[in-house]
Amino acid sequence: MQIMMDVAASGTMLPFGDTVLTAVLGYGVVFLGLLVLMAIVYLMGAVFKALGARKAAKAEAERNARAMPVAARAPAAAAKAPEKPLAPGAAGEVKRFDVPDKEAAMIMAIVADQLGKPLNELRFKSIKEVK
Repeated sequence: MQIMMDVAASGTMLPFGDTVLTAVLGYGVVFLGLLVLMAIVYLMGAVFKALGARKAAKAEAERNARAMPVAARAPAAAAKAPEKPLAPGAAGEVKRFDVPDKEAAMIMAIVADQLGKPLNELRFKSIKEVK
């Protein structure tokens, strides 16, 4: 006794073994397609993860460079760019309101040190004591 199955597309009867073989091959093709799609998605994830890690490393290096003290950055900056000449003399008059010369000089020196700039590259317009 031979079992026959009806195939709707062709309208002919197929033996049971051929029907099973067709079904198994169809499922195999679908699963192979799913595996290929999964591999593509996995590779894209790996590529984007690597790009994100590179971008994060670059941002971290930038943050570390900003956080470095000015004295530590100075040799690296001096090696990269030629040293520009310093401005000669003072950069204008400083108006002082109730501040002695010694205190005004001390304030200007502290500000220059905190900014990491030479004193002759800064311009102080006025210094006033707050009472």
